[in-house]
Amino acid sequence: MKNLFVIIVSWLSVLTVSAGNDRPSFGERPKLVVGIVVDQMRWDYLSRYYNKFTQEGFRRMIDEGYSFDNCLINYIPTVTAIGHASVYTGTTPAFHGICGNTFFVDGKRTYCCMDTTVMTVGTDNKRVGMMSPANMLSTTIGDQLRMHTDFRSKVIGISYKDRAAILPAGHAANAAYWLDLKNGQFVTSTYYMKELPDWAKEVNKKMAKNEKLKELGSDVGLSPLAGTLVADMAIAAIKGERLGQGDETDMLCVSFSQTDVIGHKWGTRGEHTDEAYLELDKDLARLFEALDSQVGKGNYLVFLSADHAAAHNWKFMQDNRLHGGKWLSHELRVGLDKYVEEKLGNSKPVILGIVDYRLYLDRKGIRQQGLDYQKVKDVIIEYLHQSPNLSFVVDVERVVTSSVPPIIRDRILMGYNYHRGGEIYVAPDPGYYEFSSWSSPEGTTHGKWNPYDSHIPLLFYGWHVPHGSHAQEVHITDIAPTVCSLLHIQQPNACVGDALIFD
Repeated sequence: MKNLFVIIVSWLSVLTVSAGNDRPSFGERPKLVVGIVVDQMRWDYLSRYYNKFTQEGFRRMIDEGYSFDNCLINYIPTVTAIGHASVYTGTTPAFHGICGNTFFVDGKRTYCCMDTTVMTVGTDNKRVGMMSPANMLSTTIGDQLRMHTDFRSKVIGISYKDRAAILPAGHAANAAYWLDLKNGQFVTSTYYMKELPDWAKEVNKKMAKNEKLKELGSDVGLSPLAGTLVADMAIAAIKGERLGQGDETDMLCVSFSQTDVIGHKWGTRGEHTDEAYLELDKDLARLFEALDSQVGKGNYLVFLSADHAAAHNWKFMQDNRLHGGKWLSHELRVGLDKYVEEKLGNSKPVILGIVDYRLYLDRKGIRQQGLDYQKVKDVIIEYLHQSPNLSFVVDVERVVTSSVPPIIRDRILMGYNYHRGGEIYVAPDPGYYEFSSWSSPEGTTHGKWNPYDSHIPLLFYGWHVPHGSHAQEVHITDIAPTVCSLLHIQQPNACVGDALIFD
């Protein structure tokens, strides 16, 4: 019996090592890589809805693939544009430069993908297509794949949101498509092409006849239909572009954003959020079915993650005797401007704006008014220290020598870019979040360092992926180097993550 036990243990050890070392050899690659980002998806949704998911959607990835159960976002703020850029670049705002959905670049307020040098393709709504990845400073997985194959690989991004299609696909992408909410059509920009391909035009023709879409109009993001339309577009792209059916590996970047719109409106609990994830599960099942039939099961590699998670609604927390509440930056700003003026005698405001828990200062204006830059910051911090429900107030440029705990200090540094990142960071107490005029009383938001905003799912499935899970901490920046390692291509050029091993 003792010998039998030794044999069994040895056999199991061999299987374990084999599973962990089932790495592709040089020259081996999947026919297609599919990256899926679910906007505002908390990690615990995987277990919350597990028994309600179908076998062919999320559960296919969970039951047959590999789950990194403790994937964290290692920078702040945790917002959509940054998350999508970080997943695909393997780096953070400090290096890729996407410091928010909107941020200030040397004093000028900038939308992350706005590009006035390009024009809309696919609709008469001119502004919706004036977008490109020009503001992103680093390369992506797709960029590296395109370069490695001498640009023979195809890389395409698709989403409800422009930023969620453009940033993942990267600079050298063949195409990125997003929704024009005014006209209910998928569009792109002249950065990629002069005219939509025929298969995309066919998708738009079908959407023009969709009665439910007509009824919802620009509010389609509040319905699971938005996810269904994105899945339809992705499936059409696989067929229309023959993705995964050529001599080189292709890449498809798909982002589902209705979960974020619904979460902001109705929060992390309730029938709307339940419906959003159960319908998304069905859309994933359809996408996987299309991949099986068009590319072949086992011939494609899929990863699924999120750009950020979300806090529970503040009133939900209070109703259940849990710590939480509203942080009102717009009210704080009024008192802050007055306080600074009384202390320094400035004639013009020195604060450009408060965005994602960061205060952007008007450096040029401060110089023109003859004010001392450091003194301005000290006075602002002095006032903020008197404000309730703030755990920390940080001079970002002095964070290394501050008393801020390392977990926050390091994330501030990784989220900071001198030209784009803001000068002062505030960390509201756990459970407190920014509540402004556009916030829904029943809804939620995100942006902080806390686990409820930074703990996200990370699933791999398909080509050379064994079944299993891993509980140790990994990071959003580890996704890109892991995919690049599997493909045997160079990491994106500002990558700071580590390639993960399926053990």
